[in-house]
Amino acid sequence: MTTASHPLPRRRLLRGLVAGMLALPLALGACGGEESSDDGKVELSFFWWGAEARAQLTEQALALYTTKHPEVTFKKTWQANQGYFDKLATLTAGNDAPDIFQIDDNYLAEYATRNVTQDLSDYQKSGKIDTSKFPQGLVTYATVDGKLAGVPFGENTQGLVFNKTKLEAAKVPLPTTGQSWEEHIAWAKDAAAKTGVAGTQDPSADYKAFWVWLRQNGKEFYNGSQLGFTQADVQAWFELWKGARDAKATPTPDVIHEGNATDVSKQLVVTGKALTSWVWANQMPELQKNTKDALEVIAYPGDSTKQWPRASMYFSVYKGSEHKDVAADVLNFLVNDPEAGKILGTDRGLPSNTEIRAQVAASTENPSMKQTIEMVKELGKTFGPGPAVPPKGHSTVRSELIKAAEEAQYGRATPAKAAEQFFAAAQAAISR
Repeated sequence: MTTASHPLPRRRLLRGLVAGMLALPLALGACGGEESSDDGKVELSFFWWGAEARAQLTEQALALYTTKHPEVTFKKTWQANQGYFDKLATLTAGNDAPDIFQIDDNYLAEYATRNVTQDLSDYQKSGKIDTSKFPQGLVTYATVDGKLAGVPFGENTQGLVFNKTKLEAAKVPLPTTGQSWEEHIAWAKDAAAKTGVAGTQDPSADYKAFWVWLRQNGKEFYNGSQLGFTQADVQAWFELWKGARDAKATPTPDVIHEGNATDVSKQLVVTGKALTSWVWANQMPELQKNTKDALEVIAYPGDSTKQWPRASMYFSVYKGSEHKDVAADVLNFLVNDPEAGKILGTDRGLPSNTEIRAQVAASTENPSMKQTIEMVKELGKTFGPGPAVPPKGHSTVRSELIKAAEEAQYGRATPAKAAEQFFAAAQAAISR
């Protein structure tokens, strides 16, 4: 029988303290879970973030594993996103990390390079963790310094979501994949004039929009552990969106900030304050759930082949776990078992196993989920090679982009000055 799940208390820890604690040497022999008892039973600790709905689905999938493997039970712990990585840093610093924990690309490289995550490459090569039905880009995006640091648990790509109901009512042509950035801004200006609603959220603070734009201009966000762009690139990006604001294609700075700071259920395309929002495609069902208007999703402007299959999140195995083989089997089960796939659905993104994804698409009654799966499937035909997983410091870089972009949005800094601010802060973040 599994132990009851319980949310952890939220702790606000000083980031400097957390970073210092994470840097402490790890005793690789530390126990990440309970030792096997004499009768061969194993209890694995399993830690993730998410809302209550995700908790219930995860518990159901783990219970299914225990049904098929009665000797394995789980100590399940979950909490909201806020404070999750503070808690994980504390646990790893104390050599008491969970056997299996959820992680995303903000921290994957950091934990892998600090020797916290088990290299799962041997399990992958032997087929004990089967990634043969995953898009190759997902596996690449989970590899740090040649080591498989985590198992991708969902595929995502960038999606531009628009309000079809409002646009059709105003007889405004719908945006289409393949429009240039300048064409998108011109379209948004026209849509705003005809509907009275800002045509597009200003994504100058959105790292994924900036990243796609960079790739379309022959650059990358990162080259290894260095920035892949120049200060001049940032300035050009900020100037592009200053022009859009001046043309009244975007909302006012206060509303732009609201879109930057809020969760997916309150994005501007949902609250009616913009006709488009820049999101991850798998968020479409959650967006649609929060508005009566019909929404649709397309690729970001420009060359869509520069988008890539990005892992929405991963599960990693703690290097200090005494039950690595069992933990690897659990992860393989969760991503490749059809029954588990049916339970988990698209909560963590489109299933990494494309056969499981097709089964979910065929069985779901959620039209926005079907639409999202189809959109990613079509885009997947043109995806180019994905970038490497971001280096340590990426989460700080993201925050610094928001700060600098908002300085420009509010007119407190010119695009040139804001670009200088961000570039210096980004270099410092990845050099620590």
